[in-house]
Amino acid sequence: AGWDLRVIETPRPGKLPALNLGDGAARGDLRVYLDADVTVSPGLVAALVPALDRPGPAYATGTPRIARSPSAVTRAYARFWARLPFVTDGTPGFGCFAMNAAGRAQWQDWPDIIADDMFARLSFAPANRHRVAETYDWPPVDGFANLVRVRRRQDAGVAQLAQSFPALMAHEDKARTSPGLIGRLALRDPFGLAAYAGVVLATRLPVLRGSGWVRGR
Repeated sequence: AGWDLRVIETPRPGKLPALNLGDGAARGDLRVYLDADVTVSPGLVAALVPALDRPGPAYATGTPRIARSPSAVTRAYARFWARLPFVTDGTPGFGCFAMNAAGRAQWQDWPDIIADDMFARLSFAPANRHRVAETYDWPPVDGFANLVRVRRRQDAGVAQLAQSFPALMAHEDKARTSPGLIGRLALRDPFGLAAYAGVVLATRLPVLRGSGWVRGR
């Protein structure tokens, strides 16, 4: 009750123009950024509010759950990836993140970059990023080829961000994937390791390189 919901139509394609239009129209103190294919749990938005109720810049996200894919390769890849420290211990924010007004005031328009979600996350120091227990469901792309193309785009986005905003990289989570952890995960899930390693290696093959946004749906 009391919510004002608006759908803004624009002839300009692309995610970044949509982000800037939405921010320009928003009137509240908190902003929640949600991918169209993400489903949030009933209590997530309410849980984000106290996490962001702070005097300084604050960023918050929920706990991601990886939606089940019809692709066996995607399921194996996602199962292994979801056990890495970036997902289990940090505030990854892929598909769903929020910030308070002080946080959003740190920049004006969204920059024209690939990794807008990473830009948002690293605009906040680790101490100002918060993860709540409430969940959201995030669907990975289906199939090996789509995984490779999306992974390659993600790698390009990280490289672009590091080049354009090098100071932000100091805000990256310190958790690292150790060889010991990889070994333990491999013993537990060898097919998952094979799928994950196969995708990572395939991103480095120039014969598979392409361009453009890929989501697989």
